[in-house]
Amino acid sequence: MIKPIKIGALAIAGALALAACSGGSDSAGGDALVVGTDLPLQGASADASKSTNEVAALVLEQAGGKAGDFTVEIKEYDDSTAAKGAWDDAACAKNAQDHVANTAEVAVMGTYNSGCAKIIIPVLNQAGMLMISHANTYPGLTIEWDMGEPGLYYPSGARNYARVIAHDGFQGTAAAQFLFNEQGVKNLAVLDDTQAYGIGISDAVQIEFEKLGGTVFRGSWDAKQTQGYTNTFEKIKASGATAVYYGGIFDNNGVQLVKDKTAVLGDNTAFLAMSPDGFSGYPTLREMPEAEGLWMTFAGKSLDGIKKGGGAPAKFVEDYTAKYGNEPNSSYAMYGGVAMQVILKAIAASDGTRQGVLDAVFAGEQICLTAEESISGMGFCLNQETGDVDTVTMTLQQMTGGVETDIKTLDIK
Repeated sequence: MIKPIKIGALAIAGALALAACSGGSDSAGGDALVVGTDLPLQGASADASKSTNEVAALVLEQAGGKAGDFTVEIKEYDDSTAAKGAWDDAACAKNAQDHVANTAEVAVMGTYNSGCAKIIIPVLNQAGMLMISHANTYPGLTIEWDMGEPGLYYPSGARNYARVIAHDGFQGTAAAQFLFNEQGVKNLAVLDDTQAYGIGISDAVQIEFEKLGGTVFRGSWDAKQTQGYTNTFEKIKASGATAVYYGGIFDNNGVQLVKDKTAVLGDNTAFLAMSPDGFSGYPTLREMPEAEGLWMTFAGKSLDGIKKGGGAPAKFVEDYTAKYGNEPNSSYAMYGGVAMQVILKAIAASDGTRQGVLDAVFAGEQICLTAEESISGMGFCLNQETGDVDTVTMTLQQMTGGVETDIKTLDIK
């Protein structure tokens, strides 16, 4: 049985109430228009977020600091806390108010976590402010998924949110088909991390796997659990499952999860393990011997694929490396740059107001990036009704020698 999704209605309602009190101007104001980036700058995602901000900054730098006739600046926001070491409901709610209150700010690039997006989208929606995510893959943000979705995130009745990556309805389907059809798994354990992204991707895997004729043992792991997850994996062992799917983000005590899986079920050769892109881009995971052989999916072209594709996208990676002394440490960092490219296009097509920037995406000429101009090397157009991309590329990877290695592109049937 699929578990219901926790919407976080209290957090959304509180953020909306504060937004109603704070107001906010439709005019950008000031000498430069501001694009806010909203990412977890502390905890396990800190390195990836730093790299994402750097990629976005380099995109703007290479555009001459301008979008059309408008000068553009970036303001970084942190939606995490040191105590939690990950994104935090209260931090996301505060950021939503700060975005609205900054009258020079016309758009937001982010968030990384879908749960945080659930809190911020409605507040920006009431303010008529554009938000473009590089990493939110929870389906319900843009399409019908759980009760009331996606409408509850758009109190104005109009859309203000888009993303440059495919949602988990596609990623979960691809993972289930790979496990069932190519790896011969018929009994699968699916664990979610109890958060929006994790539950969404786990539901998608379970639905498709059972549709194919497989059997699913469904469980979860709580990041706050101090005793580890040995009992969870003992239950999986007793269930008859021959593979486990980690539906969630590595931030949520992923180190302990992966260690306990190996201790109880053996390494990834003895007992197959697979994860979504919520486990992508973490140096700590790559350094773990227990991660060797882990199968992964990434909802787009990976950094490896971008480099091998050559052309302007590969040159951008070279430019980033020359500027910062290392490659981007996360494939999602590159998509932060793609989101910035979309925002700059929207600003260039606007009159410089929040509403103008928003209309450029959802009411004007459809915004598209060609494969040559997108720094991901993946061309797409944004659907003006949903805010989703019209191109889906799913990359299958495996952790080999501490590297997230591209294996092939997965066809979704």
